[in-house]
Amino acid sequence: MDIKINSKFLELENVRIHYLETGQKNSASVLLLHGASFTAQTWEEIGTLELLTTGGYRAVAVDIPGYGRSQRISVSRFGFLREILNNLNLNFPILISPSMSGAYSLPFVINYGDRLGGFVAVSPVGIERFQNELKGIQLPTLAIWGSNDRIVPVTQADLLVKLMPNAQKVILTDAGHACYMKKTEEFHKHLIKFLESCRS
Repeated sequence: MDIKINSKFLELENVRIHYLETGQKNSASVLLLHGASFTAQTWEEIGTLELLTTGGYRAVAVDIPGYGRSQRISVSRFGFLREILNNLNLNFPILISPSMSGAYSLPFVINYGDRLGGFVAVSPVGIERFQNELKGIQLPTLAIWGSNDRIVPVTQADLLVKLMPNAQKVILTDAGHACYMKKTEEFHKHLIKFLESCRS
């Protein structure tokens, strides 16, 4: 199967935002954010975009404003994600959010969780800060952490699972903060399993 990954731009408030897109427009969609040391390109490099396309998903990986090939933007962080969903016609996507992108995803889950099909929290920052607002949110959630995470400790995964009734936790042994880089195969296995559970 020949996977075509398209590099595209959309314009938000006169600012160019870069994203990678693959898969059929009418397929179940997955929206991927990235951490501070990475870009949308990371998801192509480790094979996640290809894996999702092969699995029948439409995958969109966005360069967060000020990172990769995206310019800085003045909209609020959850407003930015709302605009992405609107502009790209993403209906109930599963949102994958590692590390610093938690500053975007967590406020979005709190304010617009009903627009998502599920949430994959890959040791995102800010759980403690938003714990009051996250409490009781029913969105299907996978909390996936590396056992050696020194930036966002595993106790934060426990907190997220405690706050969100539909959350489950997976710990990848001997992986650090960017657990998907060291244990890519294992990460992918749990990701696909979770995505399938959200579809059923």
